[in-house]
Amino acid sequence: MAKILIHSIVFKPDGVSTAYLYADLVSELKKYGHELVVLTSTPHYNKVESAIAAQPLIKRRGGLYYTSMYDGVEVYHIPMTKAKGTLRRIVDFIKFHVLGLGIGLSLNKFDVVLSPSPPLTIGVVGALIAGLKGGKAIYNVQEIYPDFAINQGVVKNGLLIKVLKGIEKFIYNRSAAVVTIDDKFSDIIRPRFKDVRKLHVIPNFVDTQLYMPGARHNAFSAQHGLDDKFVIAYAGNIGFAQNWEPVLHAAKALEHLPVTFLIVGDGVRKAWLREQIAERGINTILLLDYQPREAMPLINASADLHTIVMSADMDNDGFPSKIYTILASGRPVLVSTGSDSPLSNLMRKANAQRKVGLNDNESYAAAIAKAYAEREQLPAEGAAGRAFIEGNYSKEAVAMQYHQLIQRIAAPVSEQGQSIQVPDTMVVSNQKI
Repeated sequence: MAKILIHSIVFKPDGVSTAYLYADLVSELKKYGHELVVLTSTPHYNKVESAIAAQPLIKRRGGLYYTSMYDGVEVYHIPMTKAKGTLRRIVDFIKFHVLGLGIGLSLNKFDVVLSPSPPLTIGVVGALIAGLKGGKAIYNVQEIYPDFAINQGVVKNGLLIKVLKGIEKFIYNRSAAVVTIDDKFSDIIRPRFKDVRKLHVIPNFVDTQLYMPGARHNAFSAQHGLDDKFVIAYAGNIGFAQNWEPVLHAAKALEHLPVTFLIVGDGVRKAWLREQIAERGINTILLLDYQPREAMPLINASADLHTIVMSADMDNDGFPSKIYTILASGRPVLVSTGSDSPLSNLMRKANAQRKVGLNDNESYAAAIAKAYAEREQLPAEGAAGRAFIEGNYSKEAVAMQYHQLIQRIAAPVSEQGQSIQVPDTMVVSNQKI
């Protein structure tokens, strides 16, 4: 089995989707017998005090870095804050990369260094650590950078864009393998490779034992007065990747129906969203703060319908992993997305039909009204989504694909100098194993 360094900007006990995803992946890879170490930051994205108490961080070298243990695996944490200013964020990233390189090189030899984006530059550091420690680098494209930052308007300078695109190509061509989470992502970045054989598609996954169908009426729904409402829920980041106009429009237009839009989370646009709700006099939106992961099964169960409304600028460059947890929870979903986006592709595979185009407020409101009229059909749709996830996106099924890729990448070299071949049974698509 391989010695693996997981090199990620976030990891448990931080409370964000990529942290949970990679924590689950670590546990699954450990079951295969791999030896793992994690190099990450201190909790800064969503601090969950109960999670930090369960995985306490120990100060090392006067606070230069910290360590913790997760599922018997040692985790190195580099201090980082949730910086609001661009300059402070850049400084934090530089510090993370410099210290990360030093800590990575101080550890024992690795066969594989696995680094998920963002940031883009984590792929450079991962490749350097792997190369200097005699291992192979795997870069996991969770979001396509620099495309995401360019389309979001964060990066506008032509020279900087050229530099970032050069870094992207360097990562793709220096890594032993590049994993995207969707076929659409793969199609977009394929022309940027010298050797397309490095490119693989392995989807993200969901913990189907945590996210399970639950009773519509429960402690959470009772606490927030949702039991006698038709509830449309969104739980996750409240940022620029989402288009909130259709939600605001529908919430106002459908005030004559017993509907409530439940929005749970934090993000850079939460203050703006709260202001818009007040300015427009909307009384059908319940806006709640971020909730710990352990509360999400009850929150998901409290909704009759979930929704994801994508921003046109981000639709093709990012993928909302919450779609997995929604379907795993046995709940139907209404999405607003383009016809050929990663989210749209997933909806087609799941045979989920409730979808409208981008920036179409009227169609979105009409789709909500239609779901309300067809509310008796929704439980069956939710059950079908659960079955789809169990067959294709469980953490066990997806972790096996990573295990098989790692076996191939870390294959030992024979005395004749030829790689010992591992049977190529890996499925590199989003299809059932």
